[in-house]
Amino acid sequence: MTSPVPASPRRSLRDRRGRGMRGPAIAPSLPGRPELPTPGERFDQLVLDTVRDIDTRWQERLGLVEYAVEDTPQLPDDWSGETVPLASLVRGHGTTPTRLVVFRRPIEHRCENRADLEAMVLTVLVEQIAELLGIDPEDVDPRYSRED
Repeated sequence: MTSPVPASPRRSLRDRRGRGMRGPAIAPSLPGRPELPTPGERFDQLVLDTVRDIDTRWQERLGLVEYAVEDTPQLPDDWSGETVPLASLVRGHGTTPTRLVVFRRPIEHRCENRADLEAMVLTVLVEQIAELLGIDPEDVDPRYSRED
Protein backbone atom coordinates (compact mmCIF):
# COMPACT_ATOMS: atom_id res chain seq x y z
CA MET A 1 0.00 0.00 0.00
CA THR A 2 1.30 3.43 -0.86
CA SER A 3 1.41 6.17 1.64
CA PRO A 4 -0.58 9.29 0.88
CA VAL A 5 1.38 12.28 -0.40
CA PRO A 6 1.52 14.97 2.23
CA ALA A 7 -0.55 17.97 1.27
CA SER A 8 1.41 21.12 0.62
CA PRO A 9 0.59 24.00 2.93
CA ARG A 10 -2.15 26.04 1.36
CA ARG A 11 -1.62 29.72 0.87
CA SER A 12 -4.22 32.11 2.05
CA LEU A 13 -6.68 33.09 -0.66
CA ARG A 14 -5.61 36.70 -0.16
CA ASP A 15 -1.99 35.83 -1.03
CA ARG A 16 -2.54 34.45 -4.50
CA ARG A 17 0.47 34.57 -6.80
CA GLY A 18 2.81 35.27 -3.89
CA ARG A 19 2.45 39.06 -3.88
CA GLY A 20 1.57 39.41 -0.23
CA MET A 21 -1.60 40.31 1.52
CA ARG A 22 -3.95 42.73 -0.22
CA GLY A 23 -6.00 45.47 1.31
CA PRO A 24 -5.52 48.74 3.13
CA ALA A 25 -2.39 49.22 5.20
CA ILE A 26 -4.41 51.20 7.73
CA ALA A 27 -7.92 50.23 8.70
CA PRO A 28 -10.21 53.26 8.34
CA SER A 29 -11.81 54.62 11.48
CA LEU A 30 -14.96 55.47 9.50
CA PRO A 31 -16.17 52.73 7.15
CA GLY A 32 -16.08 53.75 3.51
CA ARG A 33 -13.76 56.70 4.15
CA PRO A 34 -10.00 56.30 3.54
CA GLU A 35 -7.85 57.02 6.57
CA LEU A 36 -5.12 58.74 4.55
CA PRO A 37 -5.85 61.76 2.34
CA THR A 38 -6.32 61.06 -1.34
CA PRO A 39 -3.92 62.60 -3.90
CA GLY A 40 -6.60 65.15 -4.76
CA GLU A 41 -7.03 66.12 -1.11
CA ARG A 42 -3.25 66.48 -0.69
CA PHE A 43 -3.13 68.73 -3.78
CA ASP A 44 -6.03 70.84 -2.47
CA GLN A 45 -4.20 71.29 0.83
CA LEU A 46 -0.99 72.31 -0.96
CA VAL A 47 -2.86 74.93 -2.98
CA LEU A 48 -4.68 76.16 0.14
CA ASP A 49 -1.42 76.54 2.10
CA THR A 50 0.25 78.40 -0.77
CA VAL A 51 -2.75 80.67 -1.34
CA ARG A 52 -2.97 81.43 2.37
CA ASP A 53 0.67 82.61 2.40
CA ILE A 54 0.24 84.84 -0.65
CA ASP A 55 -3.26 86.09 0.11
CA THR A 56 -2.38 87.35 3.58
CA ARG A 57 0.42 89.44 2.06
CA TRP A 58 -1.69 90.95 -0.75
CA GLN A 59 -5.27 90.88 0.59
CA GLU A 60 -5.77 94.65 0.51
CA ARG A 61 -4.74 94.93 -3.15
CA LEU A 62 -6.37 91.69 -4.29
CA GLY A 63 -9.83 92.37 -2.96
CA LEU A 64 -12.32 89.53 -3.20
CA VAL A 65 -10.81 86.48 -4.92
CA GLU A 66 -12.29 82.99 -5.08
CA TYR A 67 -9.72 80.22 -5.35
CA ALA A 68 -10.63 76.81 -6.70
CA VAL A 69 -9.04 73.54 -7.81
CA GLU A 70 -10.43 71.49 -10.67
CA ASP A 71 -9.04 68.27 -12.09
CA THR A 72 -8.78 69.41 -15.71
CA PRO A 73 -9.76 72.44 -17.76
CA GLN A 74 -12.81 72.28 -20.00
CA LEU A 75 -11.28 72.89 -23.43
CA PRO A 76 -13.48 73.71 -26.41
CA ASP A 77 -13.54 71.28 -29.35
CA ASP A 78 -11.70 73.78 -31.54
CA TRP A 79 -8.81 74.20 -29.07
CA SER A 80 -5.63 74.78 -31.04
CA GLY A 81 -3.13 75.47 -28.27
CA GLU A 82 -0.08 73.23 -27.99
CA THR A 83 -0.23 73.02 -24.20
CA VAL A 84 -3.00 72.56 -21.68
CA PRO A 85 -3.57 75.52 -19.34
CA LEU A 86 -2.39 75.11 -15.74
CA ALA A 87 -4.71 77.78 -14.33
CA SER A 88 -7.52 80.11 -15.27
CA LEU A 89 -7.99 83.69 -14.11
CA VAL A 90 -11.33 85.44 -14.63
CA ARG A 91 -11.38 89.01 -13.38
CA GLY A 92 -14.38 90.04 -11.36
CA HIS A 93 -16.33 93.26 -11.72
CA GLY A 94 -18.80 94.94 -9.46
CA THR A 95 -19.92 92.47 -6.82
CA THR A 96 -18.65 89.48 -8.82
CA PRO A 97 -15.38 88.22 -7.30
CA THR A 98 -12.28 87.40 -9.30
CA ARG A 99 -11.95 83.64 -9.80
CA LEU A 100 -8.59 81.85 -9.93
CA VAL A 101 -8.79 78.15 -10.78
CA VAL A 102 -5.79 75.80 -10.60
CA PHE A 103 -5.95 72.62 -12.70
CA ARG A 104 -4.59 69.63 -10.78
CA ARG A 105 -3.95 66.99 -13.45
CA PRO A 106 -1.94 69.14 -15.91
CA ILE A 107 0.25 70.35 -13.04
CA GLU A 108 0.78 66.86 -11.64
CA HIS A 109 1.74 65.52 -15.07
CA ARG A 110 4.58 68.04 -15.28
CA CYS A 111 6.07 67.11 -11.89
CA GLU A 112 8.22 64.14 -10.95
CA ASN A 113 8.13 64.46 -7.16
CA ARG A 114 6.59 66.39 -4.27
CA ALA A 115 9.23 69.16 -4.37
CA ASP A 116 8.53 69.74 -8.08
CA LEU A 117 4.81 69.83 -7.36
CA GLU A 118 5.21 72.40 -4.58
CA ALA A 119 7.42 74.58 -6.80
CA MET A 120 5.01 74.32 -9.74
CA VAL A 121 1.97 75.23 -7.62
CA LEU A 122 3.84 78.23 -6.19
CA THR A 123 4.93 79.33 -9.67
CA VAL A 124 1.45 79.04 -11.16
CA LEU A 125 -0.23 80.90 -8.31
CA VAL A 126 2.40 83.64 -8.14
CA GLU A 127 2.23 84.26 -11.89
CA GLN A 128 -1.58 84.43 -11.86
CA ILE A 129 -1.65 86.82 -8.91
CA ALA A 130 1.12 88.95 -10.45
CA GLU A 131 -0.99 89.23 -13.61
CA LEU A 132 -4.02 90.20 -11.54
CA LEU A 133 -2.09 92.88 -9.63
CA GLY A 134 -0.09 94.07 -12.65
CA ILE A 135 3.28 93.60 -10.95
CA ASP A 136 6.34 91.36 -11.45
CA PRO A 137 6.02 87.81 -10.08
CA GLU A 138 9.25 88.30 -8.08
CA ASP A 139 7.46 91.03 -6.10
CA VAL A 140 4.51 88.78 -5.21
CA ASP A 141 6.47 86.11 -3.32
CA PRO A 142 10.17 85.95 -2.43
CA ARG A 143 10.23 82.17 -3.05
CA TYR A 144 9.40 82.65 -6.73
CA SER A 145 12.17 82.26 -9.30
CA ARG A 146 11.91 82.31 -13.09
CA GLU A 147 13.87 79.04 -13.44
CA ASP A 148 10.99 76.98 -11.93
